[in-house]
Amino acid sequence: MTIEVYLLYLATLAVYFLAPSDSTELLVVSNSLRHGYKRTLNTIAGDLTANTMQMTAAAFGLGALIYTSATALVWIKWLGVAYLMWMALRLIFKKSGPVKIGEASTESRLNLFRQGFITSSVNPYAIIFFAALFPQFIDPAQAILPQLIILGATVLFFDFLSLSVYGVAATQAAKHLKEINMGIINKISGSFMMAAACLLALKDLEVESSK
Repeated sequence: MTIEVYLLYLATLAVYFLAPSDSTELLVVSNSLRHGYKRTLNTIAGDLTANTMQMTAAAFGLGALIYTSATALVWIKWLGVAYLMWMALRLIFKKSGPVKIGEASTESRLNLFRQGFITSSVNPYAIIFFAALFPQFIDPAQAILPQLIILGATVLFFDFLSLSVYGVAATQAAKHLKEINMGIINKISGSFMMAAACLLALKDLEVESSK
């Protein structure tokens, strides 16, 4: 892989991550509003872990297998939508009062990690995206594995940077208030999660309708 090819790859990723917010970004905003950026790093870690597994699956050719399995796509898609909807409704109807800024979050780090992991991993088209993207920038005349590692690590870096921008912005916005009415924040966060579920469902339907 030449430096020119890698720069083209960077430009491609920049365009991709500048696209409208997806379900994971909305989840990060939601958690940052309620728990702060530092604690939401667990959610980001969950997302990055899922992406690493998806890229590994794509590298081993599972993208083609999932692409040809309509049943697998349907199950993964709607399980993910149902999970996000469940989290959204749970937040919307959760009763909470005012909470002072700076109070420690009671949400477990494992649960925050799990939210990020599941939200990212239930998008089946992520594997197809990676399976379609990587071959465009790989030189078959050179060792494949080092190139895959470079391409994958670059995706993870861009993903972390993008999610961090959302997380820090949401956290700083919340800090301008002396206290937060968690009932309102939960409803706002739940609405974000519901929007994330709708985006995931609509994105999948859009891909299906194009076949």
